[in-house]
Amino acid sequence: MKILVTGKYGQVGHCLVKLLEAQSDLEYLALDREQLDITNALQVNKIVNEFKPNIIVNAAAYTAVDKAEQEPELAYAINRDGPLNLALAANYVNAAIIHISTDYVFDGKGVECYTESAVTSPQSEYGRSKLAGEHAVAQTCKKYIILRTAWVFGEHGNNFVKTMLRLAKTRTSLGVVADQFGGPTYAGDIASAILKITKQIISDSHSYGIYHFSGTPYVSWHAFSKKIFEIALEQNVLSQSVQVKPITTLDYPTPAKRPANSRLSCDKINNEYGIKQSDWQDALARIKEYS
Repeated sequence: MKILVTGKYGQVGHCLVKLLEAQSDLEYLALDREQLDITNALQVNKIVNEFKPNIIVNAAAYTAVDKAEQEPELAYAINRDGPLNLALAANYVNAAIIHISTDYVFDGKGVECYTESAVTSPQSEYGRSKLAGEHAVAQTCKKYIILRTAWVFGEHGNNFVKTMLRLAKTRTSLGVVADQFGGPTYAGDIASAILKITKQIISDSHSYGIYHFSGTPYVSWHAFSKKIFEIALEQNVLSQSVQVKPITTLDYPTPAKRPANSRLSCDKINNEYGIKQSDWQDALARIKEYS
């Protein structure tokens, strides 16, 4: 079986490549933006037709949430047109596509965890571009998995955990938003979930469609940051404690509107694929690898 991975230097792509390296029964080709520009349909078609993958994992994305407000054309090119190109190419070689999406497709105004069938209503250009990508994949490819996730962090790339650790080295006090809630998700756990889905697609014991996968327990950014600093202090990653003050979304205005509720229901992926939510606290136990 052959797997094509885009965005190999992203947080999830990086972790997925490490997992694939250990799989003797899978042949994979992992490419970065320089090797495969997913917005270039001719390039996508050439590589897919030459490699002929059984599964394409699209881990490439435009993720600069605030910057997307100023450059929506680029966000749509990468988050909508790129997935469309991959889905068309996947269909041509009869491959399945696994496409990573986001909690930002919801408005975040609900009080319950969002299920896969919940009404989407993105409030930012980033969210709208990601939803457009979902539609492009679902309407184009017969065999697709759209995997929505949230609050991704890991040892590789830029993320909230690394930002907090960096700020803590020069500050003793920080204000962190306490009225936005979600499930922090370790990139390595997303990669593991994708690998499990991949193996079930190969064995033909699977269902296609939209799935949610995020970490547990659900917390606010404020509570998440407090746990980061607590573990960092215990493991001597930080030499002094940091006071974390709760602030509101209004206290910290950003160009792009963030969902207040990013909690994703992950029952469907557990019921159909046997994939349970991961505990983000386990990933933070290796916090020395983040600094």
